[in-house]
Amino acid sequence: MTQNVQVNGSYWLQTAPGGAPRPALAEDLDVDVAVIGAGVAGLSTAWELTRTGRSVTVLEAGRVAAGVTGYTSAKLTVQHTLVYDRLRRTRGPEGARLYARSQSEAIERAAGIVAELGIDCDWETRDAYTYVRDPGRVDEVRAEAAAAKEAGLPASFVTESGLPFPVAGAVKVTGQAQFHPLKYLRALAADLEAHGGRIFEGTTVQGLDEGEPCRVRTGAGATVTARDVVVATHYPIFDRALLFARLSPRRELVVAGTIEADRDVDGMYITPEENTRSVRTAPLDDAGRRLLLVTGEHFTPGTGDTRERFERLAAWADEHFPGVDRTHAWATQDIDPTDTVPMAGPLHPGARHTYVATGFGGWGLSGGMMAGRLLTAQIAGEECAWSGLYDPRRLRTAVREAPALLKTQAEVARHFVGDRLRPAPPVDALPPGEGAVVRAGGDRLAVYRDEEGALHALSPRCTHLGCLVDFNAAERAWECPCHGSRFATDGTVLEGPATKPLEQRDI
Repeated sequence: MTQNVQVNGSYWLQTAPGGAPRPALAEDLDVDVAVIGAGVAGLSTAWELTRTGRSVTVLEAGRVAAGVTGYTSAKLTVQHTLVYDRLRRTRGPEGARLYARSQSEAIERAAGIVAELGIDCDWETRDAYTYVRDPGRVDEVRAEAAAAKEAGLPASFVTESGLPFPVAGAVKVTGQAQFHPLKYLRALAADLEAHGGRIFEGTTVQGLDEGEPCRVRTGAGATVTARDVVVATHYPIFDRALLFARLSPRRELVVAGTIEADRDVDGMYITPEENTRSVRTAPLDDAGRRLLLVTGEHFTPGTGDTRERFERLAAWADEHFPGVDRTHAWATQDIDPTDTVPMAGPLHPGARHTYVATGFGGWGLSGGMMAGRLLTAQIAGEECAWSGLYDPRRLRTAVREAPALLKTQAEVARHFVGDRLRPAPPVDALPPGEGAVVRAGGDRLAVYRDEEGALHALSPRCTHLGCLVDFNAAERAWECPCHGSRFATDGTVLEGPATKPLEQRDI
């Protein structure tokens, strides 16, 4: 097995510098719309809104597009693994068609923006495949191909691919896209600002008062007064429609390396088998070399040995693409809805001027772009054919798919209670570069020992809803298994829904 995979950061973030940081919001502000979060959903929404003539402010806790969006696998496709046959059964043929149409139009919109703004973002048109190697799953893939075609997509069942191994069958959807997401989004942010929009980085939102107007409070004490507010923080930082009960976090790993152009797989591939494997390439340099990206090994944050998962994924890549010069390894995080479809629309049943975009289930690029157009239409008071499909207030489908919802909540309860009963190792057992929840003086502490041997102690209680965090040794981060909040070894928030750091402790 491949050993010692070094997690060294996202290729996208390293090859699209963000420039000088934008200032944090330091004073009160009045605007038409406040957008919380500067990932693909937030920036797409804000950009669309500026084109309607509205004044828009984006509040980002970190840097633009440097959160979840900066760690994506960067496939822009309507082919979302095995989704259309499920939608045909749970939402009916019309629901599947609306899903296909909304995602397709989002990709077409992105292509139009690239052309309009002249964005150099390595845009390539590629076919997308969902494949299986197990002959016992071929009927499942055939049904998916039929459902996708019925939904209006250019889909077909095939048995040939550009992969270096045989497949038993695959759904092929032609005319999809891949690109450099950071180059695209940073150009979008610059154009947004050129049209009067404002973006504040390093600005954490701590509160939201709904009303007419709404008021958004930041951690630094500034207030943004806005007629409308969009919560686009990937996992919502506010739970006002039982959203937390209907969403589950999922982390996934990426390894990438250099291959020659003649070894290109000529497409974007994914399989639900082998704990997910996704394969594609991206243009790399003038010599024609390509960057091979292999994604998989999904798991709940804060569970299991992430180093072993990286090693398994790298070993799979080495087996099927021998000789690849591995250059990057990183991880991404997705949010899965319990009833298949993302949530984009009013924040809760009583909402009049607050909106949310979440639950993209691993397909946040097309989903975030779709949400940008949908929310802009709703804020402008316009009709949108798929508003009902993505409405976060839907409860009928959540009840229909209740087993998934109950399983999600059972997992949260298991961690909330069970992790407190778990045996805790002694502090002295921690080697350099490792962390663990330990017992010290009768209390549990989240303790990390740095490479120099110094100990750093924190409260292990996630500041979101109080579950205990666990240490991800590969990425050197504390992770909450309940809702996916992530923290650095000094306790600062890396990823929400938590908005406050882990509390410092003495040891």
